[in-house]
Amino acid sequence: MSVAEPRRIVLFRHAKADWPPVSDHERPLAERGRTDAAVAGRKLADTGIAFDLALCSTSVRTRETWKIAVHEFPQRPKTVYEERIYEASPGELIALLNETPDDAQNVVLIGHNPGIQGLADILAGTSEGDARERMSRLGYPAAAFAIVSFTGSWKSLEPGAGTLTDYWAPTE
Repeated sequence: MSVAEPRRIVLFRHAKADWPPVSDHERPLAERGRTDAAVAGRKLADTGIAFDLALCSTSVRTRETWKIAVHEFPQRPKTVYEERIYEASPGELIALLNETPDDAQNVVLIGHNPGIQGLADILAGTSEGDARERMSRLGYPAAAFAIVSFTGSWKSLEPGAGTLTDYWAPTE
């Protein structure tokens, strides 16, 4: 693929987690989270984006979110479970995305707030339609996702380089 072709990143926040007496990393999804993860998976499949790669935090709730959501996809992308996504800042997430091989055109990153929302805000130098207004109004609740497109290599991804093309939250 050419670096001149647009690339897309979907920034997918894990679905609603439960609060059992376990460490934060080990928290599973709540029942509502399992339902919302399936709905989010259908919404992502409806975008028609063929994902080449999924980068997923190692936490229980992100792995469960992805496992449920990906069942809605026509084709499962290669999935990498990455410890660095857990509790990552937007800058750390950009550094991770900068390592993505250039043969990957479309990537979904399944992670946590505040990093995911911060990354969507930082990457999106521009916005299409009312995507930014909806994201600002609704925040970034559990199971929400934003789609950011950019042109260039993954190594060139930096703040302001992308366009927020879509946003969805289960509260819509």
